[in-house]
Amino acid sequence: MGKPLMLRDEDDKRIEALKAKLGAPTKIAVVRAGLDLLEHEALRAARIKRSHRAVHLVAAESRRVNAEFRSHSRLKRT
Repeated sequence: MGKPLMLRDEDDKRIEALKAKLGAPTKIAVVRAGLDLLEHEALRAARIKRSHRAVHLVAAESRRVNAEFRSHSRLKRT
């Protein structure tokens, strides 16, 4: 069984407007689409956070390895 939601009048009007723009058959289709987008954005933010954490974890080692390769380079920088 569904769960009733209490919506303000302005939220109901926004949902109705989106329903018309998106061609959604029902109000709940609009709400579900919004939830899908929010879930996608949350997953993306978590993935970016993990990526930043990994970069910070390997940064020192990466600098060390790059410096080692530069010292043996045939293309000497001036």
